[in-house]
Formats: sequence, C-alpha cells, structure tokens
Amino acid sequence: MHVSAVVLAGGTGTRMYPASSEQRPKQFLSFGDGPSLLTRTVERAREVADSVYVLTRPAYAGAVPDHAPDAEVLTEPAARDTGPALVYAAHEVRSREQEAGNDDTVMLCLPSDHHVEGDFASVAERACEVAADTGALVTLGVEPDRPAVGYGYIKPGEDHGDYHTAAGFFEKPDPGVAERYRYNGFLWNAGMFAWTPDAFLDEARRGQLEQLVKGVEAGNAESAFRLAESVSVDYAVLEDARNVTVVPATFGWDDLGAWDALVRVFADAADDDGNVVLGDALTMDTENCVVAAGEGQHVSAVGVSDLTVAAYDGNVLVVPTREAQRVREVVSRLREE
Repeated sequence: MHVSAVVLAGGTGTRMYPASSEQRPKQFLSFGDGPSLLTRTVERAREVADSVYVLTRPAYAGAVPDHAPDAEVLTEPAARDTGPALVYAAHEVRSREQEAGNDDTVMLCLPSDHHVEGDFASVAERACEVAADTGALVTLGVEPDRPAVGYGYIKPGEDHGDYHTAAGFFEKPDPGVAERYRYNGFLWNAGMFAWTPDAFLDEARRGQLEQLVKGVEAGNAESAFRLAESVSVDYAVLEDARNVTVVPATFGWDDLGAWDALVRVFADAADDDGNVVLGDALTMDTENCVVAAGEGQHVSAVGVSDLTVAAYDGNVLVVPTREAQRVREVVSRLREE
C-alpha cells in the first residue's frame, strides 16, 4: 500500500478574522510559537505517507513551498469547497502515482488547520488499511468532549472491531441535539478521510459532482470548475455514498476554526486568570479572555471577561468568545460594504 497524503490548504479561515484574511490565510499562521499550521500538518502527514501533496488555490500556490518545501503542490482551478477540490486531487494523485509505478495508492486527506495531540500515525495508518482492504470511503471520527454546535456528527453503525460502518451524517446541530448526539455515542466528523482515488471518484460520479468528474477526467478541469457549484465533500459524496466507514480517533483533536478554539488549545498556557495571550498584549483585572496582537500591534484589556480581542493589520475585533462562530458574519458584512 502506497499512501499519498493530500493536505487541503485553499481556504482563508474567515472565522479567524482579523488574523486571517484573503492575503494571509489561516494555514500560513502559527497562533503561538513554532511553525505554521500548514507546516505542522505536513510534518504529521509524513509520519504516515510515502508522498505528500498540498492542495491550494492559485493565489496561495507560490507561498506553499515556504511552509512545505518537500511537498508537491496541486493547484485547483478555482475555489469550490472540498467536494470539487477532492475530485481534482483524486484525479491528479492517481495520474501522478500511476506514472511513478504506484498503482495501489490510498489518499489520506487532511485539513491544514487542525490541532492534533497524541498518536495520530497509528490511527491514520489503520484508516488507510481499511480503505485499501474494503474499498470504502473512510472518515476519522472523534469522540466528543462537549456538545459542540459547530461540528458535523457521524452515527456509528455495524461494529467491525476497530471501525464501524457509518450509519448517517448529521450537520451542525443546536445545543440540545448536540447533547443527545454525544449521549448516544455519535462522533465528530473531523474532516479527515482515507480512500483510494478510484473508490472516491466512483462515488462522486453518482451524485451532483458527476459532470465535474467527467470534465476533470477528460482534461477540461478549468471549464468544469467554472461551471461547478461550491459544495462540501460531505454533502456532495459522503452522505449518499454506498460504502462509508468510520475509524474512531484516539488522539486529541480540535478544529482551529474560530477564536474560541484557542481557549482549549492553549489552556495549559493560560495565565492565572484564564487569559490566553498571543503577541504584545497587557491584561489588567481581566478574566477568561483571548487577547491577540499581530506584528506591530498592541492590545490592552482592562476590567473585562469572556471576550476575544484581536488586532491585526490595524483591524480590531471584539466579540464574546462564546459567539466566536459569528465572526464569519463580520467578514461577510465587510465584503458587502
């Protein structure tokens, strides 16, 4: 089995505004000391994969080698969310690996903006083995530690020992439903997948990506992407696929999707008042805040609690941390104006 990791790095991370922007997408940031999120993901992928590809949009392709110098860059024709992106990746990886003599390739698909702690490699290796042995589309599922409303959920079905059939996918629920999902053994859909290119493309042809698959395989990727709608791989493929399995993840995981994630990821580095401070910042009589300052910026927080205050490039965000998911609304409004 030859494992080809595909790291998805084409998004901008709108919920991490103002740190993340169209000009400086989230995957190129570090949020603390050390390498960028993209670099960390590629390093993690190399624990498992024989070859690593970074899939990104044209505007970011030139920056990828600074963060992943040994990875091969795949440039999707246009940003159309994860469904079309992974169709393009599956076609390209299959073609390139076959030319290299690797006819037994399994794709390990990894978002570039996740926080992972613990033994990632053994879980990822097992997911790839299941994909190779069964021909299934394999997703990694994380046991919830809270009733999160920002994640999708997977209902495990028939037990096959260290993996399950996937009995259903359920999108972002309200708090009450999320609590029931957690109580009933549902898993978070971590957005990490393993499959053979053929298995994935066969399932993609059965749904709304049929014309895109045909166009890409016919060598008309540019025009096919112009006509394609933006759609996630969950909606476009996984929810209606005939053979989907879930491998439970035993490592620590968090989606660095919004500012509230930093409260969890940097909990051990918080000060005595529970504040997570990044960059040049001062806190006085302040509790349980995320205070972040970009290069050349300074933030002072005085007498406040449970807020996120972030300043980057002269732009300032102030939001109750519990409402961090709403930052996407800010970006949409700014674009409209």
